[in-house]
Amino acid sequence: MKALLPIIRMLLTAEPKSMIRGAALSVIVLLMGAALLGLSGWFITATGIAGLAGVGIAFDVFRPSAGVRFLALGRTAARYGERLLTHDATLRALAALRVTLLRRQVGLDARALARLRGEAELTRIISDVDALDGVILRFVLPGLAALLTHLVVFLALAWLAGWAVAAAVLLGYVPVAVLVFWRLARQSIVPSDQVETQSQALRRGMIDMIRDRQALILRARIADREADLLAIDASTRKMMRALDLSDRNAIAALSVLTAAVTGLALLVGAAFVGQGALDPATGAIGVFVALALAEALPPFARGVADFGRMAGAAKRIGKAPGPIPATAVRPDSKPDEPVLSVDTPDLTLQLEAGKAAVLTGPSGGGKTSLLMQIAGMAASEGVFILGTGVAEWPDAELRNIVTMVPQRSALIAGTIRENLSLSGETEDEEMWRALAAVALDDVVRARDGLETQLGEGGTGLSGGQARRLTLARALLRKPKLLLLDEPIEGLDDATASRVLTGIRGMLPEAAILATLHRSADHPVFNISQKLDIRR
Repeated sequence: MKALLPIIRMLLTAEPKSMIRGAALSVIVLLMGAALLGLSGWFITATGIAGLAGVGIAFDVFRPSAGVRFLALGRTAARYGERLLTHDATLRALAALRVTLLRRQVGLDARALARLRGEAELTRIISDVDALDGVILRFVLPGLAALLTHLVVFLALAWLAGWAVAAAVLLGYVPVAVLVFWRLARQSIVPSDQVETQSQALRRGMIDMIRDRQALILRARIADREADLLAIDASTRKMMRALDLSDRNAIAALSVLTAAVTGLALLVGAAFVGQGALDPATGAIGVFVALALAEALPPFARGVADFGRMAGAAKRIGKAPGPIPATAVRPDSKPDEPVLSVDTPDLTLQLEAGKAAVLTGPSGGGKTSLLMQIAGMAASEGVFILGTGVAEWPDAELRNIVTMVPQRSALIAGTIRENLSLSGETEDEEMWRALAAVALDDVVRARDGLETQLGEGGTGLSGGQARRLTLARALLRKPKLLLLDEPIEGLDDATASRVLTGIRGMLPEAAILATLHRSADHPVFNISQKLDIRR
């Protein structure tokens, strides 16, 4: 429950007005249901007695029947409004939760963000947020509505039928219902949490099997993987059956409780009628109200059955991924240390300031993996930046030294200026210089200059133009080591040559390491060490 409290607080405060109105309507629905059955019971009993007494013609049937119709129609309208408000508020609150999770990631370093990019982590986050949609709808609101309804009904029954009848209904329902819910929670917490965990594992396993199906077929492992998934599915179904059994047993117990409380209310009411303390019509109110209160309990039982699933999701959501531990401050490096040193079984490389190296080799040969290791985005051994292992660098300092431009462009919806400004505070003149270096200045000037609007993901630019804009943003960082993964892919030879020359002209003192499938013999790399990585 402790893990759920921050989530509940955030969901309730995301749309407080809608939540309050929805909660009020939830209580009104239950109260109108109790009032409807209570008034109907009184009306039926009173008209029957009046008919037996021979005074039916003088009995006022219009006002009670109007009250019955009002409560019936009002209950329907309140139910519609309650569903509309609570579901809308919950969806808005979950949207706010997603925004909160994204804001939490802003402060993470690149290493932690790299771990979040995996499909397993993303699938888990999506599933956990979806699991929390029942916190308000099936747990908090039904529980509060049931409690408030029982308290109001107790006071109303005490006023109408006496404290004894009210106590019989309240004390009959509340203690036993609490015991049923407590037992249901104990039986369902572990199964419901395991159902959610194993469902996520099954979902990830299916994604992995589809993604790796060719390799699994070639290695004759598809049957083994299928057997693993079927075992997870069987275990999940077993837990679901256990959870369903606990839920059905709790509903059955609540049904027996309703019958017992109704019978108790009937006995108490009949005793007071026999003593002349109540008239028969008033004595019948407690019986019908006891039947009506049964409506308040099953919705909360379903929330209790899902409590383990929601609590587990809240625990995982509450654990913000932290950065990989690193030293706080790195000592100054020696002047003769190379910017980049790689000493692994696959290759040996030293890259001084102002020099450039190109990595060649077949697709899948490990070129991108090496760049990720150098950038500190993957575990590495034998890779040193200015004489210090990559993993020992504080992330903020490493980002000031190393900049990597991956194959996939990363642009935001906004202006050219806003996209370039992601590199930090930069003057317009410097932005134009970077655009010129990547042969993009003429394209930008032909539009609205730096105020040219781009859509989500850089929509409005071609693939080559988007890649060059990403390159320009990297140049504005002025790194000591620039890592480029296929920087000229999709460019014609003339533009590619101009871009490579412009990169070196913009960063004459930087060490540059690039992966290329063509133009490896460009003059920029005439002093570089050409490597063929085969892993």
